[in-house]
Amino acid sequence: MVVLAASIISKSGKVLVSRQFVDMSRIRIEGLLAAFPKLVGSGKQHTYVETENVRYVYQPIDVLYLLLVTNKQSNILEDLDTLRLLSKVVPEYSPSLDEEGICKNAFELIFAFDEVISLGHKENVTVAQVKQYCEMESHEERLHKLVLQSKINETKDVMKRKANEIDKSKIERGKMDKGGFSSLQSMGSMGSIGRMDSGFGNDSGISSGNNFGSGSGFGLSSEVDSFSSKSKGRPSAAVSAPSKGMGMKLGKSQKANQFLESLKAEGELIVEDVRPTANSSRAAAAPPTDPITLTTEEKLNVTLKRDGGVSNFDVQGTLSLQVLNPDDGFIQVQIESGDNPEIKFKTHPNINKELFSNENILGSKDPNRPFPAGQSGDGLGLLKWRLQSKDESDVPLTINCWPSVSGNETYVSIEYEASSMFDLQNVVISVPLPALREAPNVRQIDGEWRYDSRNSVLEWSILLIDDSNRSGSMEFVVPPADTSAFFPISVRFSATSTFSNMKVVSILPLRNGAAPKFSQRTQLVTESYQVV
Repeated sequence: MVVLAASIISKSGKVLVSRQFVDMSRIRIEGLLAAFPKLVGSGKQHTYVETENVRYVYQPIDVLYLLLVTNKQSNILEDLDTLRLLSKVVPEYSPSLDEEGICKNAFELIFAFDEVISLGHKENVTVAQVKQYCEMESHEERLHKLVLQSKINETKDVMKRKANEIDKSKIERGKMDKGGFSSLQSMGSMGSIGRMDSGFGNDSGISSGNNFGSGSGFGLSSEVDSFSSKSKGRPSAAVSAPSKGMGMKLGKSQKANQFLESLKAEGELIVEDVRPTANSSRAAAAPPTDPITLTTEEKLNVTLKRDGGVSNFDVQGTLSLQVLNPDDGFIQVQIESGDNPEIKFKTHPNINKELFSNENILGSKDPNRPFPAGQSGDGLGLLKWRLQSKDESDVPLTINCWPSVSGNETYVSIEYEASSMFDLQNVVISVPLPALREAPNVRQIDGEWRYDSRNSVLEWSILLIDDSNRSGSMEFVVPPADTSAFFPISVRFSATSTFSNMKVVSILPLRNGAAPKFSQRTQLVTESYQVV
């Protein structure tokens, strides 16, 4: 008592749509359907025809037949009820009841037949339920989309409020202090110092030479290294953002230029911020002019997790010495550092370790041999140290990236938060992007931006992060993309203070006479800083 097949055929016997509900060969169903037009007589009012094996239950619809093929044991009343339901379903999916309309909507009709008849038996459904099942609408899916859209709208509102707060604070600072660009002068003066690299890449960063060699010098081999322009370079200020939208020009503002020009007119020495090119190296740094120069540098290697937490935090520092004249090499260096017990110090093998441990003085084991003069690069490495941590409070800059897909666009909101431990200079946040035909649409930004189309990277630049802008945000829009395409995010910056707070207190001469004049250079730089 089952329906073998539901079909729509023309009055000439051409099969337009047929759905079988039991296992049967193609030859058999084609033979059954081909025999039907010959069995239907003209002028008869019956809606079924029987043969020895099957029963045909049919209903004319315009120039077509809606046909059920059943076995003879099937309940004729149930078959007629099934036929009436199918006759109501067919016009819902094929408004044009002709051959072209039926063929055009064949798959939709087959899906509808499957909802009405299952394994040859009629389902207890209505036309409205059939349409709902075929459309596959889900209340849970609609609810999920509404919640997702509300989160996107809420994020946009929060970003707009923060942007307005930052704009208001900038306007108030401008009114209260017309000389608000003094920080630019201090940063410019730092540009002449250059960036130092001590070559402290492993535990053997300070190597001994000839075990003091001859009496003419200290006999230690110097460490010379070059900058990695890829990790420490800054983007060119000549590239500007698109003029439409909220794009911003790179470079100093007109007000800042006027302020610097007025300082020059008063006789102040202003050193411009010269950004290193791809071929820049430490040889381009300003040569030392004082008799004694000590360079303190810390390299920062940090890997942050995109969902929060620290995967790797490693600080490696060095203290190097440069002596211009051989007569000034008979000295000892009095230092002081912070009281962080996590920092592990290690002196050069030829440094008096007992003197350093007891009095924080760096001096040769043999006071009769001077430190060598004329060392290239950063000079002679005296001391190195290392700090490792898993505490997120030690991280100087955290980055939060929130990509979300909405329709045919991907909205990306990025926010930075800087620790109050450091004032960060020349900050560049590089966000990888999927391959784009044109630059992304930057809708809001605190700072400046540049799109590197060759590497498909969006660079967000902030000249200085201090107490006035410890947090900031950027929002841009790109075509639909996977959220993992925006990672890893790379960051580079520098600072004029360090984790160790290493300071040179004084220079102690080993021979009679005044202590030679000395200068100290201090810098924190990023070697590898990523959000993965």
